[in-house]
Amino acid sequence: MPYSRIVGLGHYVPERIVTNQYLSTVMDTNDDWIVERTGIRERRWIDPATDTVANMAAKASRMALERAGLQPSDIDFIIFATITPDYFFPGSGVLLQRELGLDGRIAALDIRNACSGFIYALSVADQFIKTGMYKNILVVGGEIQSTALDVTTRGRNTAVIFGDGAGAAIVQASGRQGVLSTHLHSDGNFAEELYIRDPGSSRSAAERQPDQILDTSTYKVVMNGNQVFKHAVVRFTEVITEALQANSLSKEDINLLVPHQANLRISQYIQEKLSLSNDQVYNNIMRYGNTTAASIPIALSEAWAEGRIRENDLVCLAAFGSGFTWASALIRW
Repeated sequence: MPYSRIVGLGHYVPERIVTNQYLSTVMDTNDDWIVERTGIRERRWIDPATDTVANMAAKASRMALERAGLQPSDIDFIIFATITPDYFFPGSGVLLQRELGLDGRIAALDIRNACSGFIYALSVADQFIKTGMYKNILVVGGEIQSTALDVTTRGRNTAVIFGDGAGAAIVQASGRQGVLSTHLHSDGNFAEELYIRDPGSSRSAAERQPDQILDTSTYKVVMNGNQVFKHAVVRFTEVITEALQANSLSKEDINLLVPHQANLRISQYIQEKLSLSNDQVYNNIMRYGNTTAASIPIALSEAWAEGRIRENDLVCLAAFGSGFTWASALIRW
């Protein structure tokens, strides 16, 4: 049975930098308020005239392919994690396929597990590699959050958090074990604690058709921040411990933990709970905000480029988000 390894990483973020100082000019907030609650100092937002989820993902994918020494034609499957596809349908996986110039010989799968999406996608890729069905899988997380944000004082609790970007990984069949295990969980009882209600299909025709809608508030992000934080710190710890125990390893064995970049306070809480040093945890939320499914692959790509990930290192990925969903992956690099 073949194993799966990550052999290339890439990322792309829009050129536009949105600082806390800028946000303080359009809503009642300030740098201290944002940093204290989230750790975020700036984020990247797209230019709607040039950026799409698919073309950002293509740029990240080309970087990952180059680092892996592969061509787009070597890819035999695409798995795309996003909750902000370019179209309501089809998914952005086929749009990425088109951006990369790949023909109909390969398939594209879209995953909608929000902040946990990249790890869910990595888990799916791992299973396909192990069965021998595919040899080089492109796993992508990409999001455009900025155009759905309420950039006013009313929406500041979410508007200051989210950013745009894309990250990609090439998962390849190998004779050496890379992905040791993945662990996936969900609890739909908390679905409405972090969600966007519309455009949903379970509406009357009058409610669902935009030309008849006057109230657009249900198209905005709704988040119960206290509930999310309370559940996140518990589930993060549980799912990381689960991965370590499944492989008879301990937290001391972790060379680098790359958590979903949801909130710096959450990451710091997990770091303290697991007694990890600063060198054992990678955070970049201060520069990019929460990019949902893109956050882990962007962070992985940057960590690798900075020399924070070396061969044979034990790397742990962990995420928690809307659904609620949570997941972890343990990787021997």
